[in-house]
Amino acid sequence: HVQLVESGGGSVQAGGSLRLSCAASGYTFSSSCVAWFRQAPGKEREGVAFIYTGAGRIYYADSVKGRFTIFQDNAKTTEYLQMNNLKPEDTAMYYCAARFYGGCGLTPGFYAYWGQGTQVTVS
Repeated sequence: HVQLVESGGGSVQAGGSLRLSCAASGYTFSSSCVAWFRQAPGKEREGVAFIYTGAGRIYYADSVKGRFTIFQDNAKTTEYLQMNNLKPEDTAMYYCAARFYGGCGLTPGFYAYWGQGTQVTVS
């Protein structure tokens, strides 16, 4: 049974940075799609970035390109989202999601496994 656990959220001022982590319990992210999504109150869940861990292919949504970086540790047990130059519009609950077969993308329905979310608030 795969469980994803996010951590690293918090409150920061605009221009600040946070690093989110996503750890898989009982699994390694080898040849997997791991994505970060976010959802603000009253808004739909939005894809932020994904990484295909097998080949290291990475994609960012335009809204975060140049500010956010998705990467993994060498053991492929934890995925990270480094968020720099945060803006108030980045305020949301952030979720990591994983898919262990098939292609990658930023459509929530692609992903079978989700973490519980971690709140990011930018003022």
